[in-house]
Amino acid sequence: MFRMSPIGRAMAHLSLIAIVIGCIPHAAGAQIIDRLRRTAQDAAKRELANQVDRMVTEAIRCRLNDPACLKRAEDQGKPVVFTDDNGEVITDDDGNAIGDQESAAAAAQGPGKGVWANYDFVPGERVLFAEDYTSDKFGDFPKRLQFLNGTMEVVDAQGTPWLRATSGSAFAVELSDTLPERFTLEFPVLWSHGNQWMRVLFAVRDGQQVAPRRMGGYRTPHLQIDERYTGIFSFDRSAPQAVQKLGGKILKGPATIRLMADGRHVKVYVGETRVSNVPQVDIGRASKIWFIVADATEKNPMYVGSIRVAAGGADLYDKLEAEGRVTTRGILFDVDSDRIRPESTPTLEEIGTMLREHSALRISIEGHTDATGDDSHNQSLSERRARSVRTFLVEQYGIAGERLEAKGLGESKPVDSNDTQEGRQNNRRVELVKLDAGG
Repeated sequence: MFRMSPIGRAMAHLSLIAIVIGCIPHAAGAQIIDRLRRTAQDAAKRELANQVDRMVTEAIRCRLNDPACLKRAEDQGKPVVFTDDNGEVITDDDGNAIGDQESAAAAAQGPGKGVWANYDFVPGERVLFAEDYTSDKFGDFPKRLQFLNGTMEVVDAQGTPWLRATSGSAFAVELSDTLPERFTLEFPVLWSHGNQWMRVLFAVRDGQQVAPRRMGGYRTPHLQIDERYTGIFSFDRSAPQAVQKLGGKILKGPATIRLMADGRHVKVYVGETRVSNVPQVDIGRASKIWFIVADATEKNPMYVGSIRVAAGGADLYDKLEAEGRVTTRGILFDVDSDRIRPESTPTLEEIGTMLREHSALRISIEGHTDATGDDSHNQSLSERRARSVRTFLVEQYGIAGERLEAKGLGESKPVDSNDTQEGRQNNRRVELVKLDAGG
């Protein structure tokens, strides 16, 4: 049976009523139609908000390669939405969450394919701050964030901790030092109403109070996220800006927000889509990052997922030549798997291009893990992941196999403490090591 969407039903009702009142004098009829149109649009937004709430409270989010999750959903009689391992819901071309496993698998393209072909975000090589709320109690505000104002608490959404705001709120990430010239920021968000918005500031003026209602008070160019203006924004238009209208995209499920800054060159991404590419803008640098949430309520909360800030690095080849090895955290894998995730596209492209341009270069691809879990399992996993990267470079970029070695070192060579989130993330890495040209 054909089923019309809530938005379609609302707009169909509007069209029918417009026909009925067609005989009303033009001015009065126009006013009525305008009121009805606003009513229909409001109803559509409310229905979208309800859909998001149901996604969080009712549906079970399952990775494509997680049959146990599918069985749990079946046993509980709950719907399923499929996600990648970054927590982002797999959607169709219209941005609708996909609940069919076969369709979701087809939509989840591999590196360099489909929607990821032109994706160019590369995460920083050294993690400065990481918080996933796993050490916090549900109902509490995260211990490692700085509370500024509002109502926020950690909640469980189908097994994943999120920070939920139920009022206009603000918090800050405190860093051990000033943000470097090259850095990246990553975090997922989940909206439940189209009027909500978020701002992320990397510098504020002396004495400025950070609060949700200071809508016109943030003169420093900053990251703005909402349906109308997502990207780099400046209220007084005194600085370059670049924003895109997202429509309902951020309402369709968790959307991962990413920012990549290299001096005054700043790029912003929503999922796989780049929404800003500003070559010259001063977003500032401080030892804090401020997050401001507006128009969240008990009925329509806003959710912020795990936050990661990382320092950028030098060009891969330059660093490889200078130091003999380079670390990358841009090659990502499915959880407990050697399957390369599509977000790895730009890093793999950089490595493949480097090897093509320097035909005498030989490298060893080394996989490393943190100390979580069994030693032998970590060793095996790191070996399989290193081989997976080698295979990809050979098959997709035509690199001769004898130029590439693959080695797994498990948890045997940490570069940071395994006692902190930042340290564990720094230890989970792929390293490229320059080999002698002769073998």
